[in-house]
Order: sequence, then C-alpha cells, then structure tokens
Amino acid sequence: MKSGFVAIIGRPNVGKSTILNQILGQKIVITTDKAQTTRKRIKGIYTTEKGQIVFIDTPGVHKPLNKLGEFLLDEAKIAVPDADLILFLVDGSEPAGKGDKWIVQNILQTDIPVLIVMNKVDKIKNMQKVEQNLLSYKVLFEKNYPMVKVSAKTGRNIDTLIKNIYKYLPEGELLYPEDVVTEETMRDVAEEIVREKILLNTSDEIPHSVAVKIESYSESEDIDRIYATIYCETKSQKGILIGKNGSMLKTIGSEARIELEKIVEKKVFLGLEVKVEKDWRKKQSSLKEFGYEQEK
Repeated sequence: MKSGFVAIIGRPNVGKSTILNQILGQKIVITTDKAQTTRKRIKGIYTTEKGQIVFIDTPGVHKPLNKLGEFLLDEAKIAVPDADLILFLVDGSEPAGKGDKWIVQNILQTDIPVLIVMNKVDKIKNMQKVEQNLLSYKVLFEKNYPMVKVSAKTGRNIDTLIKNIYKYLPEGELLYPEDVVTEETMRDVAEEIVREKILLNTSDEIPHSVAVKIESYSESEDIDRIYATIYCETKSQKGILIGKNGSMLKTIGSEARIELEKIVEKKVFLGLEVKVEKDWRKKQSSLKEFGYEQEK
C-alpha cells in the first residue's frame, strides 16, 4: 500500500480546484472563473485499494500586491517542502507564459519530483499546437519531467494521472481513515460557499475585496442555523453587495443556502450581513481575524 502528499501548484485559473473535485468525485473546493478563488491550502483525501493520496490544493501563484497576496503566495510555497510529489498544473490550451516561468524559477527549484499536468487540452483540436504548447512547458525545467494531458472539466485521463501519482508515493499505511475526504469543517465549508456565491454574482473589484466570517454555526436534528458577516473595503462595495432593496444579498444568501442544504441534507437558516473594513487586505490584524494567517 502507498500513501503520501501531493501539492497542486499553478497559476490562477488553470483548474487546480476543478481537478481536485473531479478526482474526489465531489465538491470540496469552490470553483469560479475569477482569480484568487482559492485563498487557503485545502486537503483533499483520495483513498483506493492501492493506498491514499492526500492532495493539497493551493491558491493560484501570482505576484502579491498586498498582505493578502503575500499570504496566498506563502500558502503555495508552504505546501511544497512536505510533498512527496508536485503536480505543476498548466493551461494546455496556451503556451507557457511569464507566470509559469516565475513559478518554476521561484517555487519548483526542488529535489521533490514534479509531474507536469497539462489541463484544458480538450479546448485544442490541432494536435501540432498541443505538442508545441507541451514543449514550451517542458523547456522551463532543466530536468526531463514526465507530463500527463487531462481535462479537469470532463474527467478525461484522470485515471492515467492517478496511476502516475501512485508511482511516486512511498510505501505506507493510510494517513487518514478511508471515509475521510477533507479536513475542512462545516464552518469552513459554509464560509467558502458564501464567498463562492459572491464571486459568481459580482464583478470588477468586489470578488477580491470580500472576506466572509462565520459568526455562529449551531446544529440541531432538523436545521442548521448559520450567521455570517461579509466584509468589504468601501461603502460603495457594501451598496453593491446588498443591492437594490437587498436583492443582491438575497440572491447570494439563497444560492448559498440551497447548496449548504444539499451538503448537510437538512434545512439551513442562513443569516447574512455586510460590514465595511477599510483596506482589510493590507492589515495583518484583519487578515488574522478572517483566518488568513499562516499556521505556526
């Protein structure tokens, strides 16, 4: 039996969270087409008769512009040293860019083996173009690392990816009980789902300026009661999040509540309010309050 840790590293929007949800066969990480959707390392645990793969999903790597950006970059960096294998996930529908080169030079200079995972290959019909893109990623490395082409969206070649991952893992017993798929608590899940609905329903700067904090979460046999605060940075953002006659907040709350009810398989009451915390992404104290602080 084999078991070990696999870090998923890549630029924003290459499909890291989508591929993890696809592998696990259920949604444990929120996904949108907005950059910085993933803000924290999240473990996804995949168990078969061959063993156990503990995936560590990380925020998309980009140049930090504030304290929150520095936290996101650190979350990705921290995942690397303890990994048995690194999946360098890239957008195979386009050639390697400056962001990919920066990741290789600043994060992937390591003795830990790397598997290049070329996602979104289903978007290109021209096989010559696929091969050209493939080569542009391979030449970023001095070592000749293997590559797997996949589609996180359709599940194409995911079985091949899993077979390749197991080759790199050490022999060992299960690290988690076989029925566990994540370490995330329901408070964590609720927080992220509310934030996902904000990302899906708003645009421009709003998605990046928002933090969600669960104030209380009480469970009973027939209903879970959740109260959460949405923090933004300006009064104008607060106005947009609330919407005319509360319409936007109602939409966000309704969509989040429906998804949470599917997960907990019972009724959910979700109370939301919006508060302004000026420039919270630049303040260490605010980052700590909202859970964006590295674990010691």
